[in-house]
Amino acid sequence: MIRALLLGSAAALATTAALAADLPRREAPPIAFAPVPVFTWTGFYAGLHTGYAFTDNQNIRTSGNDVFTAGNVTAGRRPASLKSEVDGFSKIGGGFGYNVQFTPGSGFVAGVAFDVTWLDLDKRTGFYGTPNPVVGNASVYTQNIDFLGTVNGKLGYAFDRFLVYGTGGLAFGYVGYGADFYNPNATVLQYTGGARKIFETGYNYGGGIEYAIPADSFLSTFAFGKWLGIKSDVTIKAEYIRYDLGNRNIFVGPVSTVPGSYTSRFSTEGSLIRAGFNYKFSGL
Repeated sequence: MIRALLLGSAAALATTAALAADLPRREAPPIAFAPVPVFTWTGFYAGLHTGYAFTDNQNIRTSGNDVFTAGNVTAGRRPASLKSEVDGFSKIGGGFGYNVQFTPGSGFVAGVAFDVTWLDLDKRTGFYGTPNPVVGNASVYTQNIDFLGTVNGKLGYAFDRFLVYGTGGLAFGYVGYGADFYNPNATVLQYTGGARKIFETGYNYGGGIEYAIPADSFLSTFAFGKWLGIKSDVTIKAEYIRYDLGNRNIFVGPVSTVPGSYTSRFSTEGSLIRAGFNYKFSGL
């Protein structure tokens, strides 16, 4: 009896196994691969910068009743032309803009940018004479730029996280002018143009390079957007700007009963090298 039961159970198991072998096998689910994110420069950005500024072609030309000329230096007492060159490190600056990359990864990038840099370019130059009409009387000129702003278009090419671009557009700034002409002993002010500050506009052009720091770099921890739950990238940049704010005529009139008057023509142009960082939003 027991033997018959065991034989029956063995036969049932063998039948079940055979039936199971005939059933279709369930395939294992395919392994899902996440796509590798491709970096793009498209998006809004804002940041800070500092830099170095210098003027290498500024000059002041004076015309009037008695200025020095190349052909007859004994005829006047004021210099016809003086250089007004100055250089120095700029103070802090900032800006923002928007870029569009046409093809992710590598490709052309176009954008717009607004930047303002507070400068420390303050020049006081002069021609100091002696009581001798051949040498001339003392003449003192002042010129300074409080800040330089740019509103530019940008066009460049991105090599993944490395961007090379050219830039150009409107330049503007707050420029101060002054001209004071003294007697031969430099003790009596005879003519003055006063001290005035004027909002000037002009143009600028230049170029730069920018690099987006990878997300796994420790420097990316400074992206404050991450603290706020906003996707952002940190980029570092270096840029050269050549600016020209044009010329300005300053009337230098008599203080007392001395005859005549002068006009001093100031040119305001120079170069600015700025370096800084940006936070780029709306990244991937």
